[in-house]
Amino acid sequence: MLLLKLSANDLLALNARRCMVPHLAARWQHFRGSEASVTERSAWAESLVALAEDMVAAGRGDIEMIVECSATVAEPEDPQHRRFIDVVLVGRHPESGHLSVQLVELKRWSTVTRVEAATADQVHVPGMGVTKHPAVQLAKSFAVFDSEAGPLHGLSYECGGFTYLHNATEDTVRPLIGPGAPTGACSRVYTQDRREQLMRDLRECFTCSETHSHAEILLDRMNLRNTPLLDAMIMSRGEDTVFTLRGRQRKVADHVIEASRAVLDDTSQEALVPNPRRAVFVVTGGAGTGKSAIGLQLKAQFEADGRSVKYASGSRAFNGAMQEHVGYGDREFRESFTYFSSFVTTPEEPLDVLICDEAHRLRERSTNRRWPAERQGKRPQVEELLDASRLTLFFLDEGQSVRPSEVGTVALIENAARRRGADCVRYDLREQYRCGGSDAYVRWVRDVLGVSGQEPEPWVPDGLMHVEVADTPDELERIIVQEARSGASARMVAGFCWPWTKPRGTEKRLEADVRIGDWHRPWNAYSESFCENGAPPSKIWSVHEAGIGQVGCVYTAQGLEWDWCGVIMGDDMVRRDGRWVFQRGKQRKDKEAGVNRVAVRGSLDPEVRKKNLDDDDFARCVRHAYNVLLTRASRATVLYSTDPETRDYLKQVVGDVQIQGLRPTRDSLPPELRVPHQGRPGRGRGRRARRRSRAKDEQQSLF
Repeated sequence: MLLLKLSANDLLALNARRCMVPHLAARWQHFRGSEASVTERSAWAESLVALAEDMVAAGRGDIEMIVECSATVAEPEDPQHRRFIDVVLVGRHPESGHLSVQLVELKRWSTVTRVEAATADQVHVPGMGVTKHPAVQLAKSFAVFDSEAGPLHGLSYECGGFTYLHNATEDTVRPLIGPGAPTGACSRVYTQDRREQLMRDLRECFTCSETHSHAEILLDRMNLRNTPLLDAMIMSRGEDTVFTLRGRQRKVADHVIEASRAVLDDTSQEALVPNPRRAVFVVTGGAGTGKSAIGLQLKAQFEADGRSVKYASGSRAFNGAMQEHVGYGDREFRESFTYFSSFVTTPEEPLDVLICDEAHRLRERSTNRRWPAERQGKRPQVEELLDASRLTLFFLDEGQSVRPSEVGTVALIENAARRRGADCVRYDLREQYRCGGSDAYVRWVRDVLGVSGQEPEPWVPDGLMHVEVADTPDELERIIVQEARSGASARMVAGFCWPWTKPRGTEKRLEADVRIGDWHRPWNAYSESFCENGAPPSKIWSVHEAGIGQVGCVYTAQGLEWDWCGVIMGDDMVRRDGRWVFQRGKQRKDKEAGVNRVAVRGSLDPEVRKKNLDDDDFARCVRHAYNVLLTRASRATVLYSTDPETRDYLKQVVGDVQIQGLRPTRDSLPPELRVPHQGRPGRGRGRRARRRSRAKDEQQSLF
């Protein structure tokens, strides 16, 4: 946990906007489940600002401040064992060049007296009574921060700590610094009249004019900068260990594994009578809460145990990315990913495990216009999935349902399980692992789009997630292309407000359908194969290097993520007189060009703009689509609206204070964190062959 990650300069700029304390209070409530006290708010307003001002005065305003930082990577279950550090300062040491870290205990005390002559680790504070010497508290935090459970473990660094009492003088807190006071790396105490010494020591601990965000190293260690899902899958090739699950994620996975022992037969011996029990798990959570990470880790674990497993999704983009980018050359892996509509015919021998991701995309029936009548689904799709396996997991977010034909809800699944007499267990995920771990950004997006029903406040930069508004589509594309060329993953996406033309001619040319003034770009290819100039088919546009010049939509972006995402809002959702207005569009045939063009601006999504869809459902689908698009980035979102009034509104809610130090460009990362994204693996042996080879090697090593 942490509440804020900003340089001293940026923290003061945020405070000047009167945004700092409300943001910290909202994060506090999210993590701790209770409102921050008046005392806590006052401490932030006074002590944090005092420290930041002194850092700026010392010429170290670029040094980053991590506020209310957890001392451990994984927080203990028992709240009594949780330890938080008021501020962690992170930069580079001027002499060694190593990571430089200072742990800070902030106190507003003005007077301190000694408890008794023989006791130096306890003091008396008026209004508080007897309390521990702050250096003792800080030393315990440092011990945890530096332990195997802490983010510093294994790093080369210079570290220390100090207590800052900006309201006190040396004379009024003499027991803290006099003879017998605790000693060690965290024992320094600064007061108002020792401010000059504090500034000299800050200069000795940190270089000035930092060009890299060294705090990113700690964020990476604290699992707030996740390995992208596809990178993790490629590195593991879907083997036993894919993801490091944390917190609630780990609990869900452990419970599913435990429950499977009561439902699934022992693989080491043949069952005389098959176990008749069935189990259903429903896991809900917003974008970035780790639903797919849990599903893919469980898939790998069940397969390692010899279970029959399928991973089903309603997303061609997700399946395409897994099959083509991760499972290239591994037919067994590719075939383990399938679709919800693949179970019209119930398997003669039910699967052990069926994992259904993006289950909010369930349909009423499994149908396909290309299928003959006898292949069309006759039963509810959810019942087909439940009948196909002994243990079924559904992962869903009802806020990501973007088509009127998508019916996947918790109630639908629970009712279907109940009719079959199956045990149904539900879990909710809250921790945010995408968007830089910034739950504040996810809430802000929902507020801005009107999904939550709350009035949006201007965006508060928190150092975890970045958002900005571009003035032109050229500017948005320039930013995205620049980040992609520097090694980041980046894509442009847009609302479905332009026609989508199939590739033309034998050379399969892409039509530049997305037209904004003189800026014309193609959608991702409406094709199952590669097109002109190596443009990839839409199902792998999100991960193929040649997809950078095309624009994706919600159907090819859902379930995926990039470091940077440029989002173009079209005229399907525009701001008028202080409220959102939703517009259906029309297209016309351009006889000269031979393709469709926009006739009336608005949504051109054939599934959503239908006349028989009422206005409320139409608005819900459009809102949810943009909610999906705006939560695809792990570091930064760049926004642009084709409508001038809407663009002005976006600038208003993003805020007019430019804090350049927060822009998480690839170049701002420390060199050790500029890890290239994984390329598609080469062809190789399937997983069974690899496991046989590994088992043979292990057996030979015994002799």
